[in-house]
Amino acid sequence: MARQLHLLLASTRPRAAVPDADPLAVSVTRMRVRPGDLDFYMHVNNGTYLQMMDVARSNYIADIDGVAKLARRRWYPVVSASTMRYRRSLTLGQRFEIHTRMVGWDERITYLTQEFVRGGQVVARGLVAGRFLTRGSGERVPAPDVVELLAPGLAQPTLPEDVAEWAHAVGVAYRGD
Repeated sequence: MARQLHLLLASTRPRAAVPDADPLAVSVTRMRVRPGDLDFYMHVNNGTYLQMMDVARSNYIADIDGVAKLARRRWYPVVSASTMRYRRSLTLGQRFEIHTRMVGWDERITYLTQEFVRGGQVVARGLVAGRFLTRGSGERVPAPDVVELLAPGLAQPTLPEDVAEWAHAVGVAYRGD
């Protein structure tokens, strides 16, 4: 419940934008493991990681001054696919950061990496494919239109090989359809 409240606050009362933030740069969200984050085995529950990633993505959008821009267009993000790789556990009271970074896009999807970092070590890494929809109609918004709104003239980077392979494997990569 606490992480749901955290997400609500991050989404409705976003943190201040970072002046001249680069949408391809890392956005850092700092957190601490709370009792409600733990499962029976006393480490962060796998589902909780996804909730934490939602908060970090909301912070990323705030960092690049996207909250008001997206709201004016009535565009909002949804997750099309995500995957996680866990390397080490996070346990009660530990401080950590989530490093969120957009690594590219295609005609439909924006691709992000989200790394959980504790003491300089990556303890978990998520890949996220996100889409944008129009509130009310549910109409899909092309990813290049979203990127142009958030960062006019931003050059499209080459998608990292591991992300491109994952996007094809889970069926979200644009194939001209």
